[in-house]
Amino acid sequence: MLKYIIRRLVMLIPVLLGVSILTFSLVHLIPGDPAKSMLGEKATETQLELLREEMGLNDPYIVQYGNFIGKILQGDLGESIQSKEDIAVEIAQKLPATIELTIFAMILAMVIGILAGVIAAVKQYSWFDNVSMTGALFGVSLPIFWLGLMMIWVFAVELKILPPSGRLASTVELETITNFYLLDSILSGNWGAFKDAFFHLLMPGLALGTIPMAVIARMTRSSMLEVMGQDYIRTAAAKGLKKQLIIFQHALKNAFLPVLTIIGLQFGFLLGGAVLTETIFSWPGIGRYVYQAVLARDYQIVQSTILIIATIFVLVNLLTDILYKYFDPRIKYE
Repeated sequence: MLKYIIRRLVMLIPVLLGVSILTFSLVHLIPGDPAKSMLGEKATETQLELLREEMGLNDPYIVQYGNFIGKILQGDLGESIQSKEDIAVEIAQKLPATIELTIFAMILAMVIGILAGVIAAVKQYSWFDNVSMTGALFGVSLPIFWLGLMMIWVFAVELKILPPSGRLASTVELETITNFYLLDSILSGNWGAFKDAFFHLLMPGLALGTIPMAVIARMTRSSMLEVMGQDYIRTAAAKGLKKQLIIFQHALKNAFLPVLTIIGLQFGFLLGGAVLTETIFSWPGIGRYVYQAVLARDYQIVQSTILIIATIFVLVNLLTDILYKYFDPRIKYE
């Protein structure tokens, strides 16, 4: 197992190198001039040229990439072109918001998706099976931006039961320790802040978790149906074991490997794909941070952030592979 983990971590190097090259190339193909974005349309050509020289934008592509990688290897993510702030500091402030939203959305997706998939498999062709799988089909198909706007209109504008945006109401005070608001409110014993932060999480979490919830439900149903037809399930039923024990202890555990794969992949996708959700709900996370950086042509932020997200994505996949051993002890890592 240890050798396998070390080998996977070593393989992380060429993967991240490839991601850095691809990201650096694509970012520099974005139309627009960062210097003009900073100085405005009224800047003279002389001013623009001086700023381009200062930022190194006039250097050859390979030199710019070498400077970027050199700083990354030293732990220096550079400075934001617009704010002049250290990007590492800004990411450290915004990443917890995205991770908190992603974990919350993934918990919703797992609980609802797995339960719906199990019940749909056990009650195959029933009304619940038909309704849940039709709902899963709609869940995969609905665009997040449309769903988010509809949720804001219904729950925030019409019903006025949930806040439309942000992480915490301006009137609520919270001592930030980890920048994970739910955790910070628990650690500080501020239950009013916990309730407010939870309500702020509900809509963006549900909007972000809709697609993985639908995918997990369909995968769970399919995998459970395959397992439920096996001989050992029929033997367990013939021995008189309780139906709940057969379903959750025998069937679900053996059907969970494909579902676990989907969960790992979807978690990585959510972490990197929360741009639309965070923009719609004004969630101050890494997705909205990247979106604003793209609009401002802030190359350093986009490159550094995507590299960090790619690293987390690969590590999540590694953790998923390691968890396989728990659900199926027969798996051997060489």
